[in-house]
Amino acid sequence: MALTALFPRRSRPHVVASATFRNLRTSALPAVRSSKTGKSSVSKPAATPPKPATPDPLELARLVAQQLDDDKAENILNIPLAGKSPMADAMVVASGRSARHVAALADHVSRKLKEVGVGTVRVEGLPNADWVLIDAGDIIVHIFRPEVREFYNLERIWSSDAPPTARAATAN
Repeated sequence: MALTALFPRRSRPHVVASATFRNLRTSALPAVRSSKTGKSSVSKPAATPPKPATPDPLELARLVAQQLDDDKAENILNIPLAGKSPMADAMVVASGRSARHVAALADHVSRKLKEVGVGTVRVEGLPNADWVLIDAGDIIVHIFRPEVREFYNLERIWSSDAPPTARAATAN
């Protein structure tokens, strides 16, 4: 919708050029005189706090597994993927007792990952909560209902002790 449609020409608010705002931000702050000392001082902008470093992917996987264990998830499996796949360094697979439990587990894990400083945490499958995938960059978390986990059997594909036929299928 055009600005002229919202405000007729004669009642349009005064528009200040963006260059004026840019100059205000970059110009020096005015000196302020203290009433007690009579000396002038210039206030400085506050420094931005440093961003916390994200933990090691294997440490994140342990943290996620601990959170899942605290929330009573079942059959928690931590699979290191370093050297097996370029998509992530670790994968955690767990089961919840019901769709509601799976959704709660996923919510708690995503909150925990954001707490420790993981930048982007994407969650897929939360509305149905049969299989929830949490993608946190270097770590991937799969939370299933038991029958769905048994059907897809992801740990057979990715674990190191999988039979040779399963590994051969993923090598292509």
